[in-house]
Amino acid sequence: MLSKKEIEQILLEACKTGADFAELYLEDTKDATIRMTKDKVDSMTNSSLYGAGLRLLKGIDETYGYTNDVTLMGLIKLARQLNAFYSAEPTISSVSLSDESVNYHTIIPKLSIDDSLDVKIKYLKELNEGALGYDKSIVQSIANVWEHVQHVTVANTKGIFKHDTRNNIRYAISVVAQNENGKQSGSCNYGGNFGLEAYEHFDFYKLGAKASAQAVTMLNAPQIKGGVYDVVINNDFGGVIFHEACGHALEASSVARGLSVFAGKLGQKIAADCVTAIDDGTIPNEWGSLNIDDEGHATQKNVLIENGILKSYMVDYKNSLIMHTAPTGSGRRQSYRFKPTSRMTNTYIANGKSSFDEIIKATKYGLFAKELGGGSVNPATGEYNFAVNEGYLIEDGKITTPVRGATLIGKGNETLLNIDMVGNNQTLAYGMCGSSSGSIPACVGQPTIRVRNMTVGGNGGKE
Repeated sequence: MLSKKEIEQILLEACKTGADFAELYLEDTKDATIRMTKDKVDSMTNSSLYGAGLRLLKGIDETYGYTNDVTLMGLIKLARQLNAFYSAEPTISSVSLSDESVNYHTIIPKLSIDDSLDVKIKYLKELNEGALGYDKSIVQSIANVWEHVQHVTVANTKGIFKHDTRNNIRYAISVVAQNENGKQSGSCNYGGNFGLEAYEHFDFYKLGAKASAQAVTMLNAPQIKGGVYDVVINNDFGGVIFHEACGHALEASSVARGLSVFAGKLGQKIAADCVTAIDDGTIPNEWGSLNIDDEGHATQKNVLIENGILKSYMVDYKNSLIMHTAPTGSGRRQSYRFKPTSRMTNTYIANGKSSFDEIIKATKYGLFAKELGGGSVNPATGEYNFAVNEGYLIEDGKITTPVRGATLIGKGNETLLNIDMVGNNQTLAYGMCGSSSGSIPACVGQPTIRVRNMTVGGNGGKE
């Protein structure tokens, strides 16, 4: 374990050839997975990752390297390899690290990796029992748990010296229903940045049954006819559209380079008046929450859009220099093998004034997208398409026939302006977000919303 004095020595060595900023990121991570198919455990994995990443900046000119030789001499060697990219007089003559206090809004009483294997398997069994017991058409049920326990230390020449422990754990279930009409799948998950004790009173049977209900409902549903619909998008994972089509375009990594449709639009109207959107890394023990980001800055509640007006971006340290603004606690990375950049934490559309029933009743004809699936996005333009895993027609203000095969197609900036109703039932969902600094846990979320005149792809109604 490196001492504070040794870390100061490494940072000072990194700046000997003119770098005006150096940052050391130390990581000790353990991952574990268990998979159970029906009633049998068929896969268990354990892995460890231990190392350090060192970043140097001269202005916005950046060099980065990493190593798993986390000794004083190993990191001095790395510092010299990186500072060889610069050839100027040093501007930093000393480094003094301070043990700054951290506002620990996310506290882990006990790491899940240390808990009983029997309990973890018991929960997987309950998931599968809930799924398989729902209907005889369920022919496959796979439950899994993923644990990611990460200890990090961040130190830099600005004096930051902070530590954090993250314990991301997520249970998930995927099922397949089959009959003479074919096959349909369903899935559900629940997780957070907490220990196993958070699941003590959780209803795993119910979660398993929910996945099966989705698959069985879609099994006999007809294909939707493509066209332009008013679309009611459910809460929970419905927020993935905002995350992918708009959230990434509000990250400084895109904005600073002018590659975002929202660049240069602070203070301008970019969404309907009923839309307020937030990225909040401080929600206690939430899946995407951190006490500090991966640059050592405290996470924040960042209001991105307020009543339709663009208020802020998500900004990391390097891009803060380009944009001449302060970092927002948004610097994230998968591991020490990646340099940090601006990323989301828990990103969601905030509650509005309408109830779910009011939104459905106000829709004469449309599509209710109850569960969204995967999709693709062009981050430069915001153009997207997302599959609807579970959908229903809305007719005369009532949810009626289940339909399958729907795809939501649009552009993020246009979708924001076409939202005309926002519900009061906001919830969050759990996913992994991939970008230039790797794959990280991130929440998406929203209340139920209605989007007018949305293009929906589908093959129904064809001869």
